[in-house]
Amino acid sequence: MSDNARLALVTGATGYIGGQVAQELLRRGWRVRLLSRSAEKVRSLPWGDAVVAEGRSAGPGEAEVVEGNASEAADVSRALQDVDVAWYLLHSMGDSENFVAEEVEMAETFASAARDAHVKRIVYLGGLHPDDEPVSELSDHLRSRVEVGRALLDSGVPTAALQTGVVIGDESSSFVMIRHLAERLPGAVAPHWVRNRIQPIAVADVVHYLVGAADLPADVNRTFDVGGPEAIEYADMLDQYARAVGKGRRFMLTAPVTTAGLAAYWIGLGTPISSKLARPLIGSLQHDTVMHERDLDDYIGAPEGGHTSFADAVRAAVKDIDVNRWRRVFLSTSAAVALTAVVGTVASAPDSRWYEKLRKPAFQPPAWVFPVAWTALYADIAAIGSLSIADLGEQKRTREQKAYIAALGVNLALNAGWSVLFFHRKQLTAASVESVLLAASSTDLVRRSAKVSPEKGVVLSPYAGWTAFASVLSTTIRAMNPRR
Repeated sequence: MSDNARLALVTGATGYIGGQVAQELLRRGWRVRLLSRSAEKVRSLPWGDAVVAEGRSAGPGEAEVVEGNASEAADVSRALQDVDVAWYLLHSMGDSENFVAEEVEMAETFASAARDAHVKRIVYLGGLHPDDEPVSELSDHLRSRVEVGRALLDSGVPTAALQTGVVIGDESSSFVMIRHLAERLPGAVAPHWVRNRIQPIAVADVVHYLVGAADLPADVNRTFDVGGPEAIEYADMLDQYARAVGKGRRFMLTAPVTTAGLAAYWIGLGTPISSKLARPLIGSLQHDTVMHERDLDDYIGAPEGGHTSFADAVRAAVKDIDVNRWRRVFLSTSAAVALTAVVGTVASAPDSRWYEKLRKPAFQPPAWVFPVAWTALYADIAAIGSLSIADLGEQKRTREQKAYIAALGVNLALNAGWSVLFFHRKQLTAASVESVLLAASSTDLVRRSAKVSPEKGVVLSPYAGWTAFASVLSTTIRAMNPRR
């Protein structure tokens, strides 16, 4: 069998890194087998046309799918039959109490099956971590990667356990978080861990090392650090990202105490990354993750052209991405909200003699409360509306995005219309009806925001609460003034 006809097994091929590795192996003429729960999902990937029909074996430059679960020994054994090199690229980002044990158990299942199948090499992608800290003191997700690597290294199958930091690529979750924080915030007060040093790496360089590790000598069974040319503080990564894409500098102040949970909540609010996914990403950032050696270069060489700089990796990652989406969405949404505020302010006349003569309930707040409350609420609507519309666009949820924009437009029209009906037209009945419609619309807007992320729904919920209160106030004034 020629080198070009070797059979590879790639796990995690529907994930970002796994998909990149599978594509590169196909380009190099490997026969590629993919272990996946869904062959249909694999075929829907951009390179899915390389997948052969069910029942056919892949030839050079083709892929076949074995449907199965990586936690089931029988499925793994089936997938590893006749495989030369196996890439273990699974990491669930789970948050169960037994997360680490579950990850290690799955790796041990894979290792045992690879040994029984006489696989020549396993290639694994783990995470950089401090050498001077006990593994038990690492975050659960970083610890799981270390212990999974150990399980594979102890398998009896020659294993290359590559350890990397933040991967810079368009669909890398860590990079997506960096990108949106840098694009959406001119600066922030952040936890102390933003000053930890990270050694990012371009996705193309990661793939170079992962694929190249297949040709290591048979007696090599060890970890390898891989990374870009520079170690950077996380806060500086946000600043360097902004400058790489032509935006202004970003500043970052550190807070004495900020929990990982609170930071994850903030990420879920301000970016398309869910707080559930943000927690493990943040956990990995709470340590310095820098390289201690570059030994893999001695075996397979550095990437063509050398190690990619952070700025070049960023520019490659965003070449097909609209990095100005947030600015456009924020400006247009804020303009619409500001126009609503202006119309409402101009139409309102709380100091008019007509309004002063109206009978009002005892629960009506003092006059000064209304401008303060509405100013804060308009800022809330602009922020959450912008974030929700932008996130839906980033996630390509076009239908939901259009529906959200329409719902927001209706809400703002009702918002401005109430002041016109109540103060300018003095139509108490019509204003009462509209106040109820506004409350219902605001509740619907909160619901739509919560579907984008729960945090957005929570932050916008005071608006729904206030408009519900305003509808009660408006209808009560109507009832107390039947002849008006």
